[in-house]
Amino acid sequence: MKSMIRDFFGVVTRKQTYLNLTYLLFSFPLGTAYFIFLVTGLSMGLSLSITLIGIPILLLMLVAWWELASFERQLAIWLLGIDIPPMESRKFTNQKMTEKLKGYIMNPVTWKGLVFLFIKFPLGIFTLIVSFTLITLTITLLAVPFIYKTAYMDLGEYQFDSPEIAIAIMFGGLLLGIISLHIMNGLAKLSGVLAYHLLGSTGSAGIDENDYTYIDDVEIEDDVDYVENDKEENTENETEEDTPDTIPKTVVKAPAEIEDAVDRTEEDPQN
Repeated sequence: MKSMIRDFFGVVTRKQTYLNLTYLLFSFPLGTAYFIFLVTGLSMGLSLSITLIGIPILLLMLVAWWELASFERQLAIWLLGIDIPPMESRKFTNQKMTEKLKGYIMNPVTWKGLVFLFIKFPLGIFTLIVSFTLITLTITLLAVPFIYKTAYMDLGEYQFDSPEIAIAIMFGGLLLGIISLHIMNGLAKLSGVLAYHLLGSTGSAGIDENDYTYIDDVEIEDDVDYVENDKEENTENETEEDTPDTIPKTVVKAPAEIEDAVDRTEEDPQN
């Protein structure tokens, strides 16, 4: 019982609650921007595809929504605190432009990400309505003790003048505020579940992130060959520098012997 009470009221002091609120507040403007951008770009690309001008537009839109999905994945990780698998696996092969485009098209996350971006718009509208309603109602109830005698508080037949009733309504507003936080945490959890299943390769869950990258990693083998060749050249240079220095030592000794002979000749001129 104590744990249930602690969990119920503890939502006010948890940091994750306010991170969830931040994510929900960004859902509507981001969802609206995604919807306008995708509908405009895809419509233009499809309508001009007959003249072949639309093909590059569609390819650019494909890359663009991949990057937007990648941003949404990171946003969910940062604000919702969930662990989403990488969007695709790392491939240590040279990738040309055609191979990269093929990778985008063949990757299921590309199309699931597009679905997520479209879902973001109606989900953002629903989240905005629920959040705005709960927050407005909570603030109004909390302000009743301060405004119940003013013209701002007009309840018609239910008008009251008792401060006790006003304070009771204020405590009801506090309770509603706590319940509202739980409701918005539930909405954030729903968004997190959608992000996990639509923005990550679920078949790669449990594998280290370092084994993955985005599709624009190219020509890795060339860099590896360059490093190996550089190591071989450094090894040859070190071998040449490690030759014995006996020859310079013998050269140094010769002048010393000559000087000794000259000194003996100067001391014994008869010889």
